[in-house]
Amino acid sequence: MANYKRIFLNGYSYFITIVTHQRNPVLIDNIDLLRKSFLISKKKYNYNIDEIVILPDHFHMIISPEVASEYPKIIRAVKYHFSKHLESKFYAHLTQSSSRWRRGSKAVWQKRYYEHTIRDEKDFREKCQYMYNNPVKHDYAECAEDWHYSSFFRKK
Repeated sequence: MANYKRIFLNGYSYFITIVTHQRNPVLIDNIDLLRKSFLISKKKYNYNIDEIVILPDHFHMIISPEVASEYPKIIRAVKYHFSKHLESKFYAHLTQSSSRWRRGSKAVWQKRYYEHTIRDEKDFREKCQYMYNNPVKHDYAECAEDWHYSSFFRKK
């Protein structure tokens, strides 16, 4: 297994992708719980969600934490609250590893997540464009404007 090393740079933003266990499509059906999970994490950690797109089995976001070393804690808080309050009917059918079963944890999320430190404005725009087009890429919408689970079309 690769030896991952996270970079923590205060003042930077981070592009993050989080995927459900076995790509279980539970996020849109539980969008209110996901929103509440973010609200709970924001009470504990100071960060901005610059952009976000939620799909049924994963989401992408760009966050700007006040303290860079806290972004793993932010992710953990969101995943923990969502997992703790998700009804078992949404994940009980999934295969769990024996180590998860022994620990009593729920198979809701993939263990790891993807993170990329945003280096400059061009990098930020490229990640935003990727996120903007993601619902179309995965055939959830014919055009990006039709996807309602995205920050790109919120009223500013």
